[in-house]
Amino acid sequence: MIDRSELALFLRQRRELLQPEDVGLPRGQRRRTQGLRREEVAELCHMSTDYYARLERATGPAPSAQMIASIAQGLHLSLGERDHVFRLAGHNPPTRGAPSDHISPGLLRILDRLTDTPAEIISEIGETLRQSPLGAALTGDASLRTGPNRSLGYRWFTDPETRQSYPPEERAVLSRAYVSGLREIVTLRGPDSRAAHLSAELLEVSGEFRKLWEKREVGVHPPESKRFLHPTVGMLQLHCQTLLDPEQAHRLLVYTAVPGSESHAKLELLSVVGTQVLS
Repeated sequence: MIDRSELALFLRQRRELLQPEDVGLPRGQRRRTQGLRREEVAELCHMSTDYYARLERATGPAPSAQMIASIAQGLHLSLGERDHVFRLAGHNPPTRGAPSDHISPGLLRILDRLTDTPAEIISEIGETLRQSPLGAALTGDASLRTGPNRSLGYRWFTDPETRQSYPPEERAVLSRAYVSGLREIVTLRGPDSRAAHLSAELLEVSGEFRKLWEKREVGVHPPESKRFLHPTVGMLQLHCQTLLDPEQAHRLLVYTAVPGSESHAKLELLSVVGTQVLS
């Protein structure tokens, strides 16, 4: 059962504790609000300001579990705080240790500071959960993707255009790497996992995936140096550094180019033209 008054107090206190720089927002010059404004939190949570304000006033409707998950992410809550707000709203929190879309505050803080670097946070089945602006310019705006299309591995075998961003000579090993990695996750998470459901869908729709799946390869890895064929700036050769959050099975991928290289110059160009295209 929802505890409206405690939920309202908890949300307001967490909002007032956050500063704009904590969530990647500019502070501005004439800021008098303690913590974030309600409209800023509403934008971070992908909901209307009126809806969020009513929750803080304890007059709003009972929020769904999906809405609470969005609020928990927008307020950069820890797992303990996330579970608490789920219970206040009358819902059972997601199972600890199971893969979810809730990104840890620490990982988010790092990503929020990578404004001039391509970076993304991905799930264990290749879903891009959050991107830096230059990350979206490099690989496309992930917020536009829904359902299984959120997974790069799924798009790889179902949408031919996905492969156009990668050199032709690397596509075969990338196909093997996606199948190998998914098989390992299915074994780790079990037959009722999101990974298992994703593999079942791919087995139905992709003959290429079925052939590779039947080979039962594991331990196949993509090339260490990432190469992207960008439609505007052309070929980029980037190094990928990975930061793992083992508690949530998320990875922060940061793409960098060797200073002074052609790819470095192209990244600087993409930081300008990519922002213009996105806007």
